Amino acid sequence: MPLKDILVYVDDSAQATSTVAAACSLARRHDAHLTGLAVDRPADIPGFAAIEIPPSAVEIIRQQRQESLDKARKTFDKAVDAAGLTGRSGWSVASGRPLETLSLRSRYADLTVVSQNAPEGQGGGEDLVDDLIMASGRPILVIPYIGAPAEIGRTVLIAWNASREAARAVSDAMPLLESADSVEIFAVEPRGIGDIPGADIAEHLARHGLKTNAVKTAGLDIEVGDVLLNQVADTGADLIVMGAYGHSRMRELVLGGATRHILEHMTAPVLLSH
Repeated sequence: MPLKDILVYVDDSAQATSTVAAACSLARRHDAHLTGLAVDRPADIPGFAAIEIPPSAVEIIRQQRQESLDKARKTFDKAVDAAGLTGRSGWSVASGRPLETLSLRSRYADLTVVSQNAPEGQGGGEDLVDDLIMASGRPILVIPYIGAPAEIGRTVLIAWNASREAARAVSDAMPLLESADSVEIFAVEPRGIGDIPGADIAEHLARHGLKTNAVKTAGLDIEVGDVLLNQVADTGADLIVMGAYGHSRMRELVLGGATRHILEHMTAPVLLSH
């Protein structure tokens, strides 16, 4: 299925500019419609405290929320105008909590684009991206905190371990893979996936007209996530495609795991599916 309907989550953070620009680039390249979504999150005020808040304070809170939404709208409009997408874009504001709202809206799009969680100490601490990946049921493209290249998906690295999640990610990424200049299937410490790891999925992709290069490597006693990021640096990949959370998130939090490591240290955009 072609990539024709893209959703981008826009907030008032410094990251929003590069995230919307990346979504615009994809929409223009794939001739897709782009929807910008902002979430008007209600203030977390307990009911017993709300009655003690004077009307003037309530109005200040309302104005702050509106200013945040206005800033997000300006970021979106500026990027859309620069990309020439005014006639193929739309803006939407939804009320509610970001996770529930974004999870629902993402199910009506081919791809949802979000920013990497901000590092702790820089407005971070929330696990919106992690939770969204688990709750959405749709592919999520995460744009690094450091920004993204002008074009995404020219040089693609598929992190392959033959898992259900990895297979889902490859399927979800097909519109991007079909327009890529280079696709590498990269297996780290492959076990139980054939004598030539990556050969089976390479054959499958070849039947879709894709030329791929299958590579395997030992873990070299370092984090699988670091091995992936090293390969990204070596190949100049501008997109990683990978399955998310093959193990439980609690296990990854306690013992470590590739998904959490990549989400915390990504250097290139990552398309994740669960």
